[in-house]
Amino acid sequence: MSLNELTISAARDALRKGDTTAVELTEACLGAIEGAGALNAFVHHTPEIALEQARGADARIKAGDAPAMCGIPVGIKDLFCTRGVASQAASRILEGFRPEYESTVTQNLWDAGAVMLGKLNMDEFAMGSSNETACYGPVVNPWKVDDRRLTPGGSSGGSAAAVAADLCLAATGTDTGGSIRQPAAFAGIVGIKPTYGRVSRWGVVAFASSLDQAGPMTKSVRDAAIMLGAMASHDPKDSTSADLPVPDFEAALTGDIRGKKIGIPREYRMEGMPAEIEALWHKGAEMLKDAGAEIVEISLPHTKYALPAYYVIAPAEASSNLARYDGVRYGHRARLGQGDGITEMYEKTRAEGFGPEVQRRIMIGTYVLSAGFYDAYYNRARKVRALIKRDFDTVFAAGIDAILTPATPSSAFGLGEMANADPVEMYLNDVFTVTVNLAGLPGVSVPVGLDARGLPLGLQLIGRPWAEGDLLNHAHVLEQAAGFVAKPARWW
Repeated sequence: MSLNELTISAARDALRKGDTTAVELTEACLGAIEGAGALNAFVHHTPEIALEQARGADARIKAGDAPAMCGIPVGIKDLFCTRGVASQAASRILEGFRPEYESTVTQNLWDAGAVMLGKLNMDEFAMGSSNETACYGPVVNPWKVDDRRLTPGGSSGGSAAAVAADLCLAATGTDTGGSIRQPAAFAGIVGIKPTYGRVSRWGVVAFASSLDQAGPMTKSVRDAAIMLGAMASHDPKDSTSADLPVPDFEAALTGDIRGKKIGIPREYRMEGMPAEIEALWHKGAEMLKDAGAEIVEISLPHTKYALPAYYVIAPAEASSNLARYDGVRYGHRARLGQGDGITEMYEKTRAEGFGPEVQRRIMIGTYVLSAGFYDAYYNRARKVRALIKRDFDTVFAAGIDAILTPATPSSAFGLGEMANADPVEMYLNDVFTVTVNLAGLPGVSVPVGLDARGLPLGLQLIGRPWAEGDLLNHAHVLEQAAGFVAKPARWW
C-alpha cells in the first residue's frame, strides 16, 4: 500500500511509531497529485508550503507534542480563505484574490499540525450538484465503469474526487444543501455536515449564511471523527458559532448501538426512486437492527416542502452575500468603455465574473426579496423551515436517536448529461439532504454498496443537534456492517 492510500488513523499510528515521516507522506501525496491531472481536482498547488509544514510536523512528533492530525496531508476546498494562497471560490470574479488572513477552520488544522497540499476544485460559490459550474472546468470522478466521464457530485466535488483517488488523506468540504454528503456518496467516501454552529464559518466564502457549514471528507468514519475534532471550535469571530466544548468524537466510536432507536421516515420514499436505492436503504436498516438497534417508522410531514423552501432561502441569502463582489475592493474588475460610470462597472464586472448558475441564483434571490414578493416567498419559506425543524424536534423528543435515509436519488451521472435539462432536475439531487441544513442538524453520508454498474451508493444518517459523537458511532456501526472497501480502478 502506498503512503497516500493510508487513512488518517493508520497514518497517525505509523507516524507515532516512526514507521514513516510527515515529509514522506506529503511527498507521496504530491506525487499522486502530479499524476492525476485528468481528474482536475487540485486547482492551486502549494508543494512548498506542504513540505515546510510537514517538516514542522515531524519536529513536533519527535518532540512528543503531536495531536492526531499532526503530519496529515489534506486538501482544502477553494472556498476557505488561506493566507497568501489563491482563494477563488471557483469564480472568475475572485481571480487573483489572495487573502491576508486564514479561515478559522484552516488555522485550526494548521495548529493541529495538518499539512496543506493545495486548493481543491468546486462548483462556483458552492452553487451546484455536479462540479460543472467551476471556472476551472469540471472535476472528473475517479470512478469509471464505461467510456463516460462521471461527475463527482458537488459542490465539494474536488474534495470528494481527491479523497477517493488517494491524492490526499482527507479534505475539507462545505455543505449548504448537501454539498459534502452528496459528493461523498458519489465518490464512495465518508462526509459529515456538523450541527450548524459547531464549526466556524469565519473566512469561508459565504453562499447562504444560515445554512452553510464546513466539515471533513474522509476515507473512514474514524477519520471523520478525528478531523472534525480538529476543525471544530468556538469562534468569537463568527456570531453563529456555538460556545460549546468540542468532545472527543473518536472516543465516541464504541461500536455499541444496542437499544438505540433508528427512525425511517416514510416521506423519503420518493416516487420514481430507483429500486437499488430502496433495496440499499432496507439493507442498511437491517444492518443496524442486527447490531441491536430498534427500527421505527417515523413521519416528517413537511419534507415535501423542503426543496422549494431551500431554493427560496438559499438564493435569497446568496443574492445578499454576493452583492459585495462589485469590482471595487478586490477580485475582477471589468474594463470600462468611454462614458461608463460606476453602475456600468458593477454590471459589467458581475456579468463577466459570475457564471450562469450563480447569475440564476442571484436573480431568483433578488426577486424573492423584492418588495411585494418578500412575504409571498421569503417569509413563507422561513415559516416552512420552522415547520421542518419542528418535525425533527418532535421525532427526537419521542426518543429517536438517529434517522436513516438514502444520501442521493441515484449514483453518479455523466458530466454534461444534465446540461440541457431543466435546472430543477439538477436541484432534485439535494432532495434527501436539504432538510438537514434547513433544520441545522448533523448528517453523515456513509458508503454502503455498489449499484449494478459498479458505482458507489451511500446512506445518510441524521443525528440530534450537537450529538455528532453519537451520530458518528451509528455511522461507524453501519460502515463496519457494510464492509465497503471498493476503490476506483486507476485509469487517470
